[in-house]
Amino acid sequence: MTMRILLVEDDATTLKYVADGFTAQKYQVDSATDGQEGLTLAKHNQYDLLILDRMLPKLDGLTLLSALRTSGNKTPVLILSALSHVDERVKGLRAGGDDYMTKPFAFAELLVRAEKLAQRNVVEPAATEIEVGSLKMELLTRKVTLDDSELMLQPKEFQLLKYLMEHPNQVISRTLLFEAVWDYHFDPRTNVIDVHIAKLRRKFEELGHGELIETVRGAGYRLCKRH
Repeated sequence: MTMRILLVEDDATTLKYVADGFTAQKYQVDSATDGQEGLTLAKHNQYDLLILDRMLPKLDGLTLLSALRTSGNKTPVLILSALSHVDERVKGLRAGGDDYMTKPFAFAELLVRAEKLAQRNVVEPAATEIEVGSLKMELLTRKVTLDDSELMLQPKEFQLLKYLMEHPNQVISRTLLFEAVWDYHFDPRTNVIDVHIAKLRRKFEELGHGELIETVRGAGYRLCKRH
């Protein structure tokens, strides 16, 4: 991951030490030496992480942090400060900081903490397709194919199959299926699960794959991957 970092630090020696360390790791570092400049950069650029000193000219670190959070900015913030008392660390975290390190510090620890925080902010793209063997489901178009032949499914059949495909080769209880697909507490008197499983099986049988959904007596159902 190419991490982009904003470093707000007024001590020239610390700023250079930290910036050089991250640059050596091939990360991009922007820097500011006062709180007002740091706030402006943070508001107008996209960063993976903000490393913030507490005691800054023009605008102190906690005021900067509060202004960011009030504006809706959720960039992870690691506070790096000489204020080491527990009350000061609590203030920093309550103001919206995600982590707090005290000076003096080891860069190796700072690097690990920074990478962990930046990774939290990475949003993985949502899956748009599920594939179990030759059974494929396109979530955006709601198209389902088996051996390249399209299956025409009713909405609940689609949701039921989707849940089974998300848990291939796992035994899923009738209770769990009922609550996941119908969003109700399970009523043991209902046969709605069995009815929909039977409908799915018939559609699979038409394509020669009636064995795809296995009934595990007394336990539930399993979508098999062995096709």
